[in-house]
Order: sequence, then C-alpha cells, then structure tokens
Amino acid sequence: MYATFPPLDLWFLAPVAIAMLLLAVCGRGARAGAGYGFVAGSAFFVPLLPWVGEYVGSVPWLALAVVQALFVAMFGAVADRMSRLPWGPVWVASAWVAIEAARSRIPFGGFPWGRIAFGQSDGPLLPLAALIGAPGLSFVVVLIGSALAGAIASDRITRRTAAASCIGAATAVGALTVVAPLFAPPPQDRVTVALVQGNVPRLGLDFNAQRRAVLDNHVQRTIELADDIDSGRVRAPDLVIWPENSSDIDPLRNPDAAARIDAAARAVGVPILVGTVLRQGDGTTSNTSIVWDPATGPGQMHDKRQLVPFGEYLPLRTIVTALSPYAAQAGRFVPGQGDGVVDVAGVPVAVATCYEVAFDSLLTDSVRAGAQLIAVPTNNATFGRTNMTYQQLAMSRVRAVEHGRSVVVSATSGVSAVIDARGEVVERTELFTPAAVVTEVSLSTTLTPATITGSVPEWIAATGVVAALAFSLLRRPRSTTPNPQTTMSRSI
Repeated sequence: MYATFPPLDLWFLAPVAIAMLLLAVCGRGARAGAGYGFVAGSAFFVPLLPWVGEYVGSVPWLALAVVQALFVAMFGAVADRMSRLPWGPVWVASAWVAIEAARSRIPFGGFPWGRIAFGQSDGPLLPLAALIGAPGLSFVVVLIGSALAGAIASDRITRRTAAASCIGAATAVGALTVVAPLFAPPPQDRVTVALVQGNVPRLGLDFNAQRRAVLDNHVQRTIELADDIDSGRVRAPDLVIWPENSSDIDPLRNPDAAARIDAAARAVGVPILVGTVLRQGDGTTSNTSIVWDPATGPGQMHDKRQLVPFGEYLPLRTIVTALSPYAAQAGRFVPGQGDGVVDVAGVPVAVATCYEVAFDSLLTDSVRAGAQLIAVPTNNATFGRTNMTYQQLAMSRVRAVEHGRSVVVSATSGVSAVIDARGEVVERTELFTPAAVVTEVSLSTTLTPATITGSVPEWIAATGVVAALAFSLLRRPRSTTPNPQTTMSRSI
C-alpha cells in the first residue's frame, strides 16, 4: 500500500494490498483480524509518515503511525465478518470507507493522510473522483481487492463463479471510468495565474527565525517577475498567488512589511494572495491569506479553518510538553470560519491552506459557495526534502478531478504546481529554488456529482456497515467453524 503513494506511485498495488490483508484475516476471529490489521497498518504508515519527525525526532512520527494503524486494526477486526455477508465485497469496501471517514475526523479533527484514493492520482481510476469523490475512489479500489481475494480463496467448484464475478465487477468499474470524464465541468473562462516561490534561507524548523528574509525573497521574486512581464518574456497575469507563511511578519501591525508587499503588488500590477500570520490581542494567531490589491492594499481574508494539531496548536499541552521538548514550539493558532472563498481580481478562489487540502468537506463547501479556481498555498520547508510535498501534490490532483477545477499549488520552498481539471500537472517547480510560474488556467462554475453529493455516500456506507455488523452479530451463530479457503468465495 505504501508503494502506491509518491515517490513510487505504483497505484495498481492497492487492490493487491487489500487482497493480501483480507486473505490474512479470512476465517479468523476479530482479535486475530485486529492483530493482522495493526501489523498491516504499521507496515503502511511507518514508511509513509517519516516526514512528521524530520526535525522533531521519531516519537511524533511513530506515535502518529501507531494511532493510524489502530484504525486499520479496527478494519481487520470486522473484515472477515463483513466478507461472509451476501455481497461481501460491497460490505468490505464500505467498512474501509467508514474507517477512513472515522480517522479523517478523530482524534483532534482527524488525519486523512494516506487514504487509498490519494494513492490513485496516476491511475486509470482517477476520473471516477468526479462522480464519487475521494471516498468513492477508495471504495472502488477496496471492492476490487476484496473481489480478488474472494477469487483467490475460492475452491474449484466456486472458482469459476468467483472469476466471473471479478470480470463483471471489473467491466462495471471500467465502464464507469470511461463515462466519468463526461461529468467533468466544461471550462467556461480562462485566466492567467502567477505562482511565486520565493524559497527560504535554510531548511528546518528555524527557517522562521529569518521571517524578514522569507518575505524579502518573495518580494524580490515578484519584482523579477514584473521585469519579465515588462520585457515580454512572460505574459501578464491576472492574479498572483504567494505561499503560506510568505510573510510571517504581520503586515497589518508592521508598516515595514506592508510597504514591502505594497511594492511587490504595485510592481506586478495585479492583486496578490499573500500568506501571512496575523497576531491577535489575546496572544493567539491566525494563519491567514490576504488579498492584497496594488491600489487599495489588504482586502478579503481567509483564515485557515483546519489547523494542524501539535504543530499550529497543542492539544493536551501539559502532557505532551512533558513527553517531547519540541512540543513547546507548537503555535497558538485559532481556526477561522467561513466558506474559504475569496475574490482575487474578480475570480472566486477556494483557498485550502496546506493541510486543509486533505479534508473533503472544506473544498466541497468552497466550490459549492461559488469557487471557480482552487488555490493551495503551502509551506513545506519544515519537512525538508521528504516525500511530504509530493504526497500533498497527489492529493491536490485528486481534488482537481473531484471538483472539476484547476488547482494551483504555491509553496514557499516547492513543489509549486499548476494542475488542470483532469488532474494533470501542467507546470511544476523544483524543491528549494526560487521560481515563478505563469500559466493560463480554466475556470468553471459547474458542479461535479461528487461536489453535489459531498459526504452523503460516505455516511451511507458508514451507516450501512454499522447496520450490517449489527445484523451479523444478531444472527444465530453457525455450529461449524468457517473454512478459511471458502469463506470469501461464498460471499462472491
């Protein structure tokens, strides 16, 4: 399963991974299933998440991996029982979706990183995201894996039937995948967007010690962009996107920072979406994106709504501080409200600041509220040269297809990218280099089926699994022990 994510992107291994886990738990009890699930979850999340501890040590990384592995353990505990129900693969896939829904919400607001859908950005199933969203994409992958496990576990008598069921399921999924692009919203307008990647003075957590240098880098790169525009080397943009934390000096309280941003906006002659940190009177802060007009200065704002626990704020501060000396570095940010949409040069832009791109409901709310373009300002400098930035980019590709919107990713230190509504990366930068990208992107006001339905299919799957689990528990137990070789074949 780990190999389906960047940098390997072996998307076709996801159904194989599910089939292997299901074969391991087939015919065993809930306790053994939970044990196998925990082992599988650990083998997935431990190599997926080392970027969490890049500069703070292994304790946060391994603790997070263990917590996420516990969710896979819960899946392992119920997978065999679900597979023995009629239409077993459907219930198994629904159980996986329900588990992903749970870990995307709890604890501390959830952690959706590593959902199966986010490992399919290079795969042929990606167009399905426009129809059934990220949860539905996970559902289909697990459905295929479950059907595969059933075919492998079949005896000679049922193997032909199981194979026919697999072929039928594959045909249905293939047909949906072919039809899915027809539901992609047509482009209704186009604008030219510039992304500015100013870079940071050095790697690590202490890059913020040179906040002014980070701001100056982005101002300088924007002025260089203006020179390129004046000389005709690049086309003039309609709007400019700066990354998260491009000005960690509060420009509303610091006139010098405001003057620098003013100079950049006047040089390029169009509004800039500036990622900054605003200080509040009570000692808290907000992670804010401000629309900075070259004539009128600061305007509409988006305050980051989904904060990173143990990074931007610290749950259980007393306990966690005692466990790790790095915990004291966690911020005192407060979450914002609203729908995440700001008007930049007349374009309604959905702002998903860094971590927010992983959460289904945030961008769904923004696109429903009228956003025609998605911006992902992000700061990945604190994760060095790890795979985090590429994993996040894969999520942005899924979101582009899911909502039928172009996505622009602006990162302080890279990777910045432009993604079209089909999930294809049109332009991208390298890590830890100053850069600017200017390109034309499409706008759309049409909603995809996935945007319209939102989390409804996810809740249907979760409710169905709870009902099915209750039904299976209330049934009279069989007098014989199920045969691990035939359990899944019966469900097929």
